[in-house]
Amino acid sequence: MKVQQILIIGYVWVEPNSSAAGSRMLQLIEQFLLQGWKITFASPAQKSEKATSLNSIGVDEVSIDLNNPSFNDFIKVLQPTVVLFDRFMMEEQFGWRVAENCPNAIRILDTEDLHFLRKTRYQQLKKGEEFTVEALLKSDDAKREIAAILRCDLSLIISDYEMDLLKSVFKVDEKILYYLPFLLNKIDASQQHKWKSFEERAHFVFIGNFFHKPNVDAVLTLKNEIWNKIRKHLPKAEIHIYGAYASQQINQLNNKKEGFIIKGFADDAKEVVGSARVVLAPLRFGAGIKGKLTEAMICGTPSVTTRIGSEGMCDGFPWNGYIEDDFELFSEKAVQLFTDKEKWIESQKNGINVINNLYDKEKLGLLFVNQIKAIQNNLAIHRTQNFLGSLLQYQTFQATKYMSKWIEEKNKG
Repeated sequence: MKVQQILIIGYVWVEPNSSAAGSRMLQLIEQFLLQGWKITFASPAQKSEKATSLNSIGVDEVSIDLNNPSFNDFIKVLQPTVVLFDRFMMEEQFGWRVAENCPNAIRILDTEDLHFLRKTRYQQLKKGEEFTVEALLKSDDAKREIAAILRCDLSLIISDYEMDLLKSVFKVDEKILYYLPFLLNKIDASQQHKWKSFEERAHFVFIGNFFHKPNVDAVLTLKNEIWNKIRKHLPKAEIHIYGAYASQQINQLNNKKEGFIIKGFADDAKEVVGSARVVLAPLRFGAGIKGKLTEAMICGTPSVTTRIGSEGMCDGFPWNGYIEDDFELFSEKAVQLFTDKEKWIESQKNGINVINNLYDKEKLGLLFVNQIKAIQNNLAIHRTQNFLGSLLQYQTFQATKYMSKWIEEKNKG
């Protein structure tokens, strides 16, 4: 069989040190490279200085334009066997061009997380409303994102909560959904041996990309609802806030006297998290699974988070710390975890169990590759059975196509 040619259409260039989305993309690329597959990564985004060099790991990088027929020529020459869309917006923009010019290429959507879920939760939180399924069903973003899922041959869903939501609430056929969480190395004894001890660690830490609204909200919550309560019990404690793209709103929270210290971008996130005693992540809205919390487990650092923070992440295994939505109790649990060595060590062990049982990249990666091959071997039948997907390709889908063609013509003038 000839070598697979994979085209990844990226919403942004890959920044594994800035966000969990960047790490996730690198994990997928690694799985394809392990198969000896040829990979081209294309994106219409501007490349920032934080973007990693994919060329250095043998991946071709190509800049592409939105609403431009040049993409048709590019993909006809490349002739990919698999096209992976990074988030539904890229499927909307380029999916119809892929379908027209490379009809036999498998189309895979990596949702990253369900954007409409995160956005609806945010809107309801702002209005002071409880989160409801009815709000999701009314969401225009849900209609767009689920239409993209239906149009693809396979969609990668990162959390079991989101899998259940798509199947039970939106009645999406499970044949076109694939549960694929983060793909991580197992934590072995040699790695554990390198971890700093309870006594060698200092401070609380929060880390997250500040382009991401849940992270901004979490830091404001730490400052306004939690930190003073912790400092009453631990007057010398510090919390160090790290993350790419911190805004003035975040930077002005810096207050050394109160031990609330804004550190900015972390060159080595694992070094930062592995030197802290406890990770705090009071996330009030969001979706998917949280890279900051798997990273805490990988670094042997217990955490306190909310139900939203831990959602879809531990599948019944005990959390590596505490899950608490009440911020009074959240603060108490943070103090307990910071000061109780026995509880801290037990929490650390819980994190090892979660990573080793649920995120084993060798096992998950092989199953994923086999799923791609199985669909390729039965592509015509697979598509025939996805009736709603073919319906969208047939009619409704054309709206995005003709909007794009209209912009194309406008740009010429």
